Amino acid sequence: MGPWVFLLAYATAVAGSYTGLACMRRTREETGRSGGNWWLLMASLSIGGVGIWLMHFIGMMGFSVPGTVIRYQLVPTALSVLVAVATTMFGIWFVTAHSTVLARLPRGVRPGIGGTIVGLAVCLMHYIGMSAVRVQGTIHHKLELVVVSAVIGLVGSTVALALARAAERFVVRLLSAFVMAAAVVGLHYTGMAGIHVVIDPGAPDPRGIAVLSLLFPAFILGIIVLAAPITALVLAPESDEYRQDELLDPPTDAAIRT
Repeated sequence: MGPWVFLLAYATAVAGSYTGLACMRRTREETGRSGGNWWLLMASLSIGGVGIWLMHFIGMMGFSVPGTVIRYQLVPTALSVLVAVATTMFGIWFVTAHSTVLARLPRGVRPGIGGTIVGLAVCLMHYIGMSAVRVQGTIHHKLELVVVSAVIGLVGSTVALALARAAERFVVRLLSAFVMAAAVVGLHYTGMAGIHVVIDPGAPDPRGIAVLSLLFPAFILGIIVLAAPITALVLAPESDEYRQDELLDPPTDAAIRT
């Protein structure tokens, strides 16, 4: 369907990743259990639900096979989004949790493990989502490209979470979102490059949902999912950029007297 599908998929991954990573920082800063849990949920839905799952199915608009229609089974499709959100939530919790046990881990271990878990979420979502695809024939995956796609997802997610965890400034968090989106999109298109379809004219027509019918409600839900954390981030008091600016450029005595 043209390069616009790729650009839309990447932009969706960036938007979901940035919103989720911004919420992740709020999760670390929130000392109250209730508030921290809400930020954690919004971060997981933004990254897992929008940045990973919605990006995947936008990318699938560009997937066609001559000689057959493509349909998606509902159960594995729903399972893919649940796994993406739940696994992402666990990875973010591992990085941000106020735990004395986790705090004793050496520096860099928590973002490394957390990033690996989020990378696993990307892998699981993609291949569970691909198990929902039905064609008039069979679909096969090249093992070497499955492995390469998994490595891209794991490494990219780990780097993104490490950057986001240490970042206090908007520019670095935005860079983290671009890295995370590159991991998600890179895994998707590398995995899709390893797809091999064998058409069987005698097989029954595939049953399920067309990708465009699936995407319409997914877009609506994605907008809602992103609107809630974005609104919360805008309304949340005193951004961390302001606090960091104060640390880097403290007020002078004259300014205090004024």
